[in-house]
This record gives sequence, C-alpha cells and structure tokens, in this order.
Amino acid sequence: MADLDLKPHNVRGWLTRRDTPDFWQRAEHICDLYRDPPAGALLLSIDEKTAIAARSRKHPGSPATPGRAPRQEFEYVRHGTASLVAALDVRTGEVLTQVITRNNAVTFTAFLDRIDALVPEGTDIHVVLDNGSSHTAKHTKAWCKEHPRCTAHFTPPHASWLNQIELVFSALTRAVLRHGDFASRDDLIDKLDSYIINRNETAKPFRWTYKGTPLMETA
Repeated sequence: MADLDLKPHNVRGWLTRRDTPDFWQRAEHICDLYRDPPAGALLLSIDEKTAIAARSRKHPGSPATPGRAPRQEFEYVRHGTASLVAALDVRTGEVLTQVITRNNAVTFTAFLDRIDALVPEGTDIHVVLDNGSSHTAKHTKAWCKEHPRCTAHFTPPHASWLNQIELVFSALTRAVLRHGDFASRDDLIDKLDSYIINRNETAKPFRWTYKGTPLMETA
C-alpha cells in the first residue's frame, strides 16, 4: 500500500469551529477553579453520559492463559440502553449519579433541584458544565436565575475535556463497559451503580496540574 497514490485507509481529521477569541481565558478560569476552589462553596463538575448500551456476548469468551490474551466474541445481543447524569465533587472526588430517560433541560434542572435540596442552606454551589443543549437552554438559564446561590461556569466550545467528570466517565468505561457483559438494561444499571458506590468508598480528588494555558514546546 505504501507505493499507491490513493490511500483511503489514511484519514486526517481537523476541527471546523467558530472562532473563540477568549478560549484560553475561559480554559484558564476553569482550571483556576479546580486548583483553588471558592472558599466555603461546593464545586461540582456535571455532565451526562447517554446511550450506554446493555449488550451481552452471543458466545462466552475465554480467559487469559500464559502467552495468550483473553478472547472476547465480537457478536452480541442488544438489551437496550441507559443514560445517566453525574456530578463530581471536585474537592472530595465523590460522585452523585442518577439514571435519566431523557437528556433535556427539564431533566437536567430536576437533577439540579436534587442537588439544591441536598446542599445545606447558606452554601454556595459552583458547577462546571460544557456547552451541551441541556446546559445552555433557556429553561436552565431561568433555573439558575431562580437559584442565585448556584453559579455555572462553562468550558470553552470544543473543550468538554476540561470538565473533570469526563475523567470519571473514562474510568467507568474502562472498568465496567469496555469488556462488560450485561444480561439486561437493569443489569447494566446495577453494575453502574455498584461501580459508583464502591468508588465513593475510597474516593479521592483528582490532582489537577494543567493551568489552562497553551502547551508550548521547551527548547
């Protein structure tokens, strides 16, 4: 293939996005929140993980043996999907999750209502969000106006990776989903819940070192 002019297997990606003049200022602001959370306030990182597939393998896999990796059958049976919304306490590393049936502003603000009811009066709440439609909708903005102790901080466009909850989702994917086998949607939800419960028992905050400034190569 190296001597061919046409190489369809090679794909080079790029990002077409609107100009964001204050990208680095917004990125730095989010990182400053992680590195120095507001005194006396609760700092949460919130997002949804949607359409998590409950799949079971058609045929059982085989475990690892000396000199051979475990094997997993590629055919599977679908048993539906589940979605959840999660909030990470940046200071403690603990996570609150809730299974959702719809990913919209009404569902999202209902989750915020739950958080608002759990947090003692007099404690300010700061939430880090990406620019998803449920977070930026008029309904959500109206909720925030009605709850002045809650302040939303948005990552720059195309920078949802700055939202710490994504680290939790990544760990969940590796530990539960990637090689998981789920007999039903309920089985999937039970295993997601078990993972979060066990994780919270030994939760630790992420050690955030990135400052939100351009990464430059040093000479």
